[in-house]
Amino acid sequence: MTTELRIVLVIASFVTAALMLRRIRRSKVRIEDSVFWIGLSTVILVVSIFPQIADACAAALHIYETTNFLFLFFIFVLLVKLFTMSVHVSQLESKLDRAVQEQALGAKELEEKTERDA
Repeated sequence: MTTELRIVLVIASFVTAALMLRRIRRSKVRIEDSVFWIGLSTVILVVSIFPQIADACAAALHIYETTNFLFLFFIFVLLVKLFTMSVHVSQLESKLDRAVQEQALGAKELEEKTERDA
C-alpha cells in the first residue's frame, strides 16, 4: 500500500469520525447508524496505520493488489449496509401502511357514528 493511499485513508477516517460525532451531538443520526460509521472509520484507520493486516488478508484471498482487496472489502461492507437499510425501510413502509389503514378505518367509523347520531 502506498504512502499516499495510507495518508488518504487516515484523513478519510478522521473526517468520517468527525462528521458522525457532529451528527451525534446534534441528534441527527440514530445510535445504530453512528456505531456502524464510527466502526468503519476505525477499521479504515487501523488498516492505514497497519497495512500488513490488509496485505495479509489480500494474500489469504489470493488478491494480487492490496488496494483491490480494500476496494472489494469496502464495497462488500457498504452493500451489507445497503441491504440492512433496505430491510429497515421496508419494515417502516409496512408499519406506515398499517397505521394509515387504521387511521382511515377510525375516521370512517367516526363518520358513520356521527351520521347515526344526526
